[in-house]
Amino acid sequence: MSLFQCTDICKDFKDIPVIQNINLHLKEGEIVSLLGTSGVGKSTLMNILAGVEIPDVGHVILEGEDITGKAGRVGYMLQKDLLLPFKTTLDNICLPLILRGMKKAEAREKARAQMQVFGLSGSEDKYPYQLSGGMRQRAALARTYFLGNKVILLDEPFVALDAITKSEMHSWYRNIAKQMGLSTIIITHDVDEALVLSDRAYIMAGNPGKITQELEIKKENKENFAFTEQYLVYKREVLDYLK
Repeated sequence: MSLFQCTDICKDFKDIPVIQNINLHLKEGEIVSLLGTSGVGKSTLMNILAGVEIPDVGHVILEGEDITGKAGRVGYMLQKDLLLPFKTTLDNICLPLILRGMKKAEAREKARAQMQVFGLSGSEDKYPYQLSGGMRQRAALARTYFLGNKVILLDEPFVALDAITKSEMHSWYRNIAKQMGLSTIIITHDVDEALVLSDRAYIMAGNPGKITQELEIKKENKENFAFTEQYLVYKREVLDYLK
């Protein structure tokens, strides 16, 4: 049974169709990629899934409830980490708790208890400019987690990282998502990222953007999947779909 889904989503801008007839679903504990070239409408769709934009047609459903146009019901992290430069790492992370009415001291303690889980121990009192790119993304993901949502939407969160850091973040996120019970939809135009991270991938193409393929990614060897023949078969398949 789907935890989160959208049905028949269509969106125009100034009478020009941008996305059309989008249907997708997310099961509990899954990581699902939304893969496509730039300009195909992935971010527009993600804004609709997050409730930031309202579709012209269609619905967004969370655990059987229609949440179309209702922001804040799912976690949403954009490409930029958007950490507040004048707040410490700890205070950035616990901000969602404070905004929901929790006292600052209690929010800090709750966030502090998760710093090790998110690989941020020792960074509590550092400011964003003192953190590496990977650490900033971990802090941003921790803050998104503290929004308290079961579903997390990530819009190319690792695009600005170098290849080595990105690979480390992929492994880290798979583990943290499993440990914390997160269900994730991630936008990417990186085929390797989609294959390494995901249980399934939706491929968007065309103008207006449509979902043209759904691919289940079975991994017999999860730790070394990127070095297997199975991985290369999937990559060729995805590249053919994108063409």
